[in-house]
Amino acid sequence: MEKKESSRIKDLQQKRVLDDAARRRRQRKALEALEQDNFQDDPHADLKMSKKAPKFEESMDTPGQLGKKKRRSKADNFKFRYKKSFAALLEEEHMLNKDSIGYDSAGVPPSRFPDRKFCAICGFPSNYTCVQCGARYCCVRCLGTHQDTRCLKWTA
Repeated sequence: MEKKESSRIKDLQQKRVLDDAARRRRQRKALEALEQDNFQDDPHADLKMSKKAPKFEESMDTPGQLGKKKRRSKADNFKFRYKKSFAALLEEEHMLNKDSIGYDSAGVPPSRFPDRKFCAICGFPSNYTCVQCGARYCCVRCLGTHQDTRCLKWTA
């Protein structure tokens, strides 16, 4: 008589389990990829609008206000024309206030409470981690979503 084996145990033996160093490496690579994707200037900032181009502005004008147009002030024009990235603002602040406490030099002591752990899929508090990649999940539904779409996406 042959003994039946659990299919879950077979599946678990086939899965690749990563150590902490590999998980940190994957997480660092994922963050670097996100930083590269997110950092970009507005591609439409230098466009010049022609007078012949149609205007697609929607407004909730009442019939009595049809002739009135809202004028843009010089301050609004200045805001849109000279947008600065976060890095540029930090550099400017550092140049102006070298001796005082700023964004870079501000610090707080470590929390006396333990780190809170959130689900990587839905953002709710989580109690479980993925065996393969170490991502956190809160329920079976989130585990299924993680395994179908996110698990081991970033290879080492």
